[in-house]
Amino acid sequence: MDATKLSELKIFIDQCKSDPSLLSTPALSFFREYLESLGAKLPTGANEEGKDSKARSFVVEEESDDEMEETEEEAKPKVEEEEEEEEIVESDVELEGDTVEPDNDPPQKMGDSSVEVSDENREAAQEAKGKAMEALSEGKFDEAIEHFTQAITLNPTSAILYGNRASVYIKLKKPNAAIRDATAALEINPDSAKGYKSRGMARAMLGEWAEAAKDLHLASTIDYDEEISAVLKKVEPNAHKLEEHRRKYDRLRKERDDKKAARDRQRRRAEAQAAYDKAKKQEQSSSSRQPGGGFPGGMPGGFPGGMPGGFPGGMPGGFPGGMPDFGGGGFPGGMPAGMGGGMPAGMGGGMGGMPGMGGMPGGGGMPSAGGGGGGMPGGVDFSKILNDPELMTAFSDPEVMAALQDVMKNPANLAKHQANPKVAPVIAKMMGKFGGGAPK
Repeated sequence: MDATKLSELKIFIDQCKSDPSLLSTPALSFFREYLESLGAKLPTGANEEGKDSKARSFVVEEESDDEMEETEEEAKPKVEEEEEEEEIVESDVELEGDTVEPDNDPPQKMGDSSVEVSDENREAAQEAKGKAMEALSEGKFDEAIEHFTQAITLNPTSAILYGNRASVYIKLKKPNAAIRDATAALEINPDSAKGYKSRGMARAMLGEWAEAAKDLHLASTIDYDEEISAVLKKVEPNAHKLEEHRRKYDRLRKERDDKKAARDRQRRRAEAQAAYDKAKKQEQSSSSRQPGGGFPGGMPGGFPGGMPGGFPGGMPGGFPGGMPDFGGGGFPGGMPAGMGGGMPAGMGGGMGGMPGMGGMPGGGGMPSAGGGGGGMPGGVDFSKILNDPELMTAFSDPEVMAALQDVMKNPANLAKHQANPKVAPVIAKMMGKFGGGAPK
């Protein structure tokens, strides 16, 4: 038996000694039954498990390719289960300052800033503006809106009129209307401090702190006043808190996405490694199932598993007396009547031996083409062949072995192999080992 298999068997026996419950494994029912047939006494647990296994009719069969694949699937390293993607819930931000509900009134009447305004309309617009300011001073905000609207209709190109009406909408707590008027003022005059101030204050009323701070800073840059500064003191802290809040959760979302990407990369690497391991195991399994394969276990049928069929029971008549192209004279005398007894069945080193060849029959040797009789002495030292690394290497070549077998079956076939540079030197060397070499 192969030394490796003996070593594995010893390890298995040692495991059974340390843990007898292994014998209760259903797959080992055949081994358990064998031990019982020899009269072995197994532990109670193992016997009971064996009976249960028989009742359940466990059948041990050679593992099929599909089962092997399933086993490999189970054995392959498991990818770390992906963590459940945590949902990021943003916390509320504690802000200071009051806000109002957005006004959803229909948009106020706006003028057409592209029309050409006559002097009369410009004067009439100024008169309407005066009435609006008077109503505003008396706290009559709705009346002031009506007069500003009349003035805007007469002169729709005035950014001041839109800005003034926007400030009245702020007093009426109508931030959306104020934003529409302030934006119209800025479209007419991008440097309108009144437009930025009104829109900034309206946005602050809606809780749009960052946008409000931006508009108020622009207004302060164009035309600073105390009212803008007072509003900014309330708006800026909220704007800063919101900005920090936004950055914090942007960072958390990025960290979550980075972790997910890292898990995806790990999963892909694990899947690729598992696929590689599976292919490698299948390749090794296919190689182990192929017969032969050289020393040991190698050449089918001869040296442990070795040369096909071994050397045949005898080379009929010995090699022909003369082999062309080997120096002209052939091998002297041919082979004698037979090589006694062949090789013993076992040779040292665990080779398993060359099957006994029973002698190479011949009839006193075939006369050589160049004359000369006699033949080879009865005993041949095969250790010279087995210890020759060149010959051992040649024996592992399928082409060489096929040629040798062909010649052994029919020495007349030697002629067709004499031109083969791989085969001819091997035969010459073997004959040299047998009888001192070919004549020069």
